[in-house]
Amino acid sequence: MLKLLRPAVTRLLTPLGRALTRRGISPNAVTAVGTLGTVAAALFFYPRGQLFAGTLVITFFVLADLLDGVMARMTGPGSTWGAFLDSTLDRVGDAGIFSGLAFWFVVSGQRVLAGVALFCLVAGAVVSYVKARAEALGMTCDVGLAERPERLVVGLVSAGLGGLGVPYVLAAGLWLLAAASAVTVGQRLLHVRRQAVSIPPRTLR
Repeated sequence: MLKLLRPAVTRLLTPLGRALTRRGISPNAVTAVGTLGTVAAALFFYPRGQLFAGTLVITFFVLADLLDGVMARMTGPGSTWGAFLDSTLDRVGDAGIFSGLAFWFVVSGQRVLAGVALFCLVAGAVVSYVKARAEALGMTCDVGLAERPERLVVGLVSAGLGGLGVPYVLAAGLWLLAAASAVTVGQRLLHVRRQAVSIPPRTLR
């Protein structure tokens, strides 16, 4: 569903991306600002229990993840450094979001949910690592129930609704996300294993 929505969001962001490009702002700068804003907002608002306000600010900065891609396509073929930076800072942004939620749960005495939030953080990193390592070895790994966009949507929507006082939604969202992330890790490991057993070891990069 999110992949189907991406073209529409891209069309909306194109005028802004064109304006920034004309002013000499690079996609890498947008990536860095988006990550810095995401982490700062998550660690400022979430530990204070300001979940709705924090989610609004984080969502604004998360859009930079799409905007930098739009700008990169305008300026020509994407650079290797840009792709590396974008992927690396995605992990930093995710860590900020779930760390902020974990802090809030600890402060509010919800230690089980703090553990679930940390599990989501670690599982999300493993999901991304499995794909990166598989592709480094010359295999594909574009499978899984919960990729990064889905994880962000579930996490942010749950936090935002929780901040508005909707009962149980944040806990339910995090448990769902933890389960989906664990399933995704399993799916990717099995997908890579099927490819690996059919490839002679000497051909792996």
